Amino acid sequence: MLLLASLACMLAANAQPATDTMTGVFNERVKTVQVTAGGDLFAPPVVVLGAGDRLTVAFDHLDEDRQYLRWRAVRCDANWQPSRLAESEWLDGFNESIIEDYDFSHATTVHYVHYRFTFPNRDIDPKLSGNYLIQVYPEDNPDDVWFQTRVMVSEQSAPVSASVTSRTDVDYNDAHQQLTVAVDTERAGISDPFNDITVMISQNGRADNEVALRQPLRMSGRTAIYEHQKPLVFEAGNEYRRFETSSVNYPGMRVDAISYFDPYYHFKLYTDTPRADESYSYDETQKGRFVVREYNSSESDLDADYAVVHFSLEMPEQPGTMIFLDGDFTSRRFNPESQMLYNPTTGRYEKAMLLKQGHYNYQYLAVPPGANRGTTAIVEGDNYQTINEYLIKVYTRGPLDRTDRLIGVSRIVTQP
Repeated sequence: MLLLASLACMLAANAQPATDTMTGVFNERVKTVQVTAGGDLFAPPVVVLGAGDRLTVAFDHLDEDRQYLRWRAVRCDANWQPSRLAESEWLDGFNESIIEDYDFSHATTVHYVHYRFTFPNRDIDPKLSGNYLIQVYPEDNPDDVWFQTRVMVSEQSAPVSASVTSRTDVDYNDAHQQLTVAVDTERAGISDPFNDITVMISQNGRADNEVALRQPLRMSGRTAIYEHQKPLVFEAGNEYRRFETSSVNYPGMRVDAISYFDPYYHFKLYTDTPRADESYSYDETQKGRFVVREYNSSESDLDADYAVVHFSLEMPEQPGTMIFLDGDFTSRRFNPESQMLYNPTTGRYEKAMLLKQGHYNYQYLAVPPGANRGTTAIVEGDNYQTINEYLIKVYTRGPLDRTDRLIGVSRIVTQP
């Protein structure tokens, strides 16, 4: 009972107004938010302007009955700050759409309603490329944002190429990886690449380690070259850890024990240990993503149950340093929902989370005192051989423009 009470307190603590522009869940009953592009669970949330592409946004609401929900879009600049454009400048029609596609869970111990909608749709179809924040709310209370998620609309008029090396400006085949990026500006109509372009780069879907490059190092014809610049050097990190909870009858990968205490199943994972001093070991992972799966179902979105997953990390307490779980299942946020707490009795950092059955990737990020960016060095270690995924986005804003256009997106994965 104490565990369930603690879990309820944790959920309540995570409920907050949607006052920022990061992906996040602000209603404790909303779970398992996923955005997929063309049915590809591992593609970035990007559609091409005018190409007829669609993103599917899906989520669960832990409840017995259907709620009447709507969603809207918030246009943002390259830094995910709300744009000053009027809606009529980037949107035809009204910025509101009803969520009509839903189903009830099947014979689960935790009852939920599974919702889906697509972006763009006939109600909300942006006319301009750029960043958009999708917000879901009850139709009778538009100020009560249940969750929000970031999506992008790209023109793909500026082809992007990139390479990654472990021979960096700070070390050689050690703890970092460094990118070189080339942006072909010819078709995008860029008149001044040194002032009109911003390149944003993130690693493995993380929001905390995204960097911005405001100017290329040089031009080669109409191609802007970004190289030997400090933001292009990333911690190499380590392969993500994995676990599977697809069955409540037998332990999956990294599951030590399964139990049931009304009203939840509980999955106790094997205790993790730091890997900072271990040698590199290759493992094929999905860079922090998760897949919903119930092993005996062909409709896991509705058949998968919710269970309490118990994480533990055996390491000495790090005074002043916070340890967080990182992965898509935490919305990539540093908040009470994802923070590990040190238990002096067991000598471990511990966390219990209510998660839908499936396959999950995760890692531990340490945030030192006064920092807002997580580091892999303390728990996971940094190995130059790590297979990392980098997302490169190219924005432009001319001297007379009032908004940022997204003119190119490219994903690059390092080779084993």
